[in-house]
Amino acid sequence: MTDQLVIFDTTLRDGEQALQASLTAREKLQIALAIERLGVDVIEAGFPVSSPGDLESVRQIGLNVKNSVIAGLSRAVDADIDAVNEALKDAIAGSFRIHTFIATSDIHVKDKLRMDFEQVLEMATRAVKRARNYTDDVEFSCEDAGRTPIDNLCRTVEAAINAGASTINIPDTVGYTIPSEFANIITQLKNRVPNIDKAILSVHCHDDLGLSVANSIAAVQAGARQIECTVNGIGERAGNCALEEIAMIVKTRRDLLNLDLNIQSTEIHRTSTLVSQLCNMPIQSNKAIVGANAFSHSSGIHQDGVLKSQNTYEIMTPESVGIKTNNLNLTSRSGRHVIKHRMDELGYGEDDYDLESLYNSFLRLADKKGQVFDYDLEAMTLFNNLADEDDYFVMQHLSVTSGTDKTSTATVTMQFDDETVTEAAIGNGPINSICRCIGRISGHELEIKDFKVASTSSGMDALGQVNVMVECNGRTFHGMGLATDIILSSARALVHAANEVRRSEQVAQHKMQSKEVNKAAI
Repeated sequence: MTDQLVIFDTTLRDGEQALQASLTAREKLQIALAIERLGVDVIEAGFPVSSPGDLESVRQIGLNVKNSVIAGLSRAVDADIDAVNEALKDAIAGSFRIHTFIATSDIHVKDKLRMDFEQVLEMATRAVKRARNYTDDVEFSCEDAGRTPIDNLCRTVEAAINAGASTINIPDTVGYTIPSEFANIITQLKNRVPNIDKAILSVHCHDDLGLSVANSIAAVQAGARQIECTVNGIGERAGNCALEEIAMIVKTRRDLLNLDLNIQSTEIHRTSTLVSQLCNMPIQSNKAIVGANAFSHSSGIHQDGVLKSQNTYEIMTPESVGIKTNNLNLTSRSGRHVIKHRMDELGYGEDDYDLESLYNSFLRLADKKGQVFDYDLEAMTLFNNLADEDDYFVMQHLSVTSGTDKTSTATVTMQFDDETVTEAAIGNGPINSICRCIGRISGHELEIKDFKVASTSSGMDALGQVNVMVECNGRTFHGMGLATDIILSSARALVHAANEVRRSEQVAQHKMQSKEVNKAAI
């Protein structure tokens, strides 16, 4: 028989308080609704007493979220507890949680609170009792439990449960403990606190040593049944335990953990992206579960394994977290098997190209540009020496005018077919203006879908690398430009993309001509 694991999300409280700029009430509600759709059991919506704006934001979340319990944080102070009640008394779900806390470690009690332990114990008991006047769902946290003497921790937990707390949270507030140590804390509480069976044990781990997820799983194995976490692991300092990692560990290793949870894992990617965008916190490429590389394979050995059987190198499917498919990156580390697989997907038969010749051309191009795309492969079936082929469109001149009090204008001169053409255009910014000029000259209507700028060096003369993804004729093309001037880098990237579009059209034209020749022969 499996146990139910409660997922308590604190993205809007612990996560939000670590942002450089606070979220608006509308953004918080948008995130709350996404987290509800994700299947989270409890959403900690904020710290109502901290400001009138936060109180109102928590109220609006309570009035709109139906399927998750909404919680508000409070210190063990009457005004804080009253503020949570004021914010959530009309919650649409019909019930709400007051999450109250006080520090219990010696360093916090003596140096921060300037109290003794008995005073802390009294405040904790009084706070829980006051919260119980408003709701039956009261959670109590022993802040910095990871560094609290075990005898004091046991006394605090027992007193809080006697006062009416139905959930007891054991935070590793500063991310200090290691998994075996943290699991032992949970085990001792289970064994030594006489009324522990009357409350759910919860854990809230921080990532200062990179152990938040490991500590949380160790605690669950020791008997905890609620994990407090955030989407993408955002939060104070190095962040919190990552919700998406916990969810997929429990689902993937159900054989070992024997736990159920309500998370709808196919919503993970969408929720992660929303939080990343609204919080202006990019996700590192190698981030587990939701990073851009999480389901990407570049090694030829790995690609071969995945093509033969997906679970050779994927312990979960990309579809299980809401990603359409994995990504087999075409780089110089790719082998012949993945080239053949990609050509098969593009509709080419073995008689349409020579694999050995194509592979050698592919390696030359991969060494030159790093990553090769589908349209490159198609072009190489037509041009065996594509890696050494000169660009068709060459930019000769660029001039841009932009500012706060004027419309952006660009003038671009490009050379092709022994002809020099100049175009001017206006736009809603310098990049947009340049894109219009290049589109007119090349005859390709380019629509920018993604635009990234990165510095490849440091100092005043740092090179800015621009990568663009443009859409044209229903397909997506990549372009890259490099210069100390970001505007010039952008123009070069767009010209690069225009050349890729032309090569793609040449391939399509060649296909059409081949079909007509075949028809005539028939």
